[in-house]
Amino acid sequence: MIVRDLKTAETSDRRVESDGWTSVRLLLKDDGMGFSFHITTIHEGAELEMHYKNHLESVYCVAGEGSIEDLATGEIHAIRPGVMYALDRHDKHVLRAVKAMTMACVFNPPVTGREVHGPDGAYPAEADAASA
Repeated sequence: MIVRDLKTAETSDRRVESDGWTSVRLLLKDDGMGFSFHITTIHEGAELEMHYKNHLESVYCVAGEGSIEDLATGEIHAIRPGVMYALDRHDKHVLRAVKAMTMACVFNPPVTGREVHGPDGAYPAEADAASA
């Protein structure tokens, strides 16, 4: 059984910060679950273009307000507490936060821990993660 406290993890190397977001990675590849689980804050005013070419992601909004734009279709969906989205086709998208958003995120395959988005908006493939 794995038990972790978010407050404790926030003060450890499980906390990763980048432009527009902060993520606390509660489950990682080394935990052996087959997915990783993160609590991520998208900072107010952030506009993040992302494209997870190497991962599938599911996200549930716990707090805040914003939108996600599907760059393939131009569709924009409101994000607010209770809304979930899944990037089941490695969807290229823009995430915008009107108010800081707290998101519960699941990645498959799991991340190793220190990944940040590259210039293409993606986390590196596992083979490249050591250099992230």
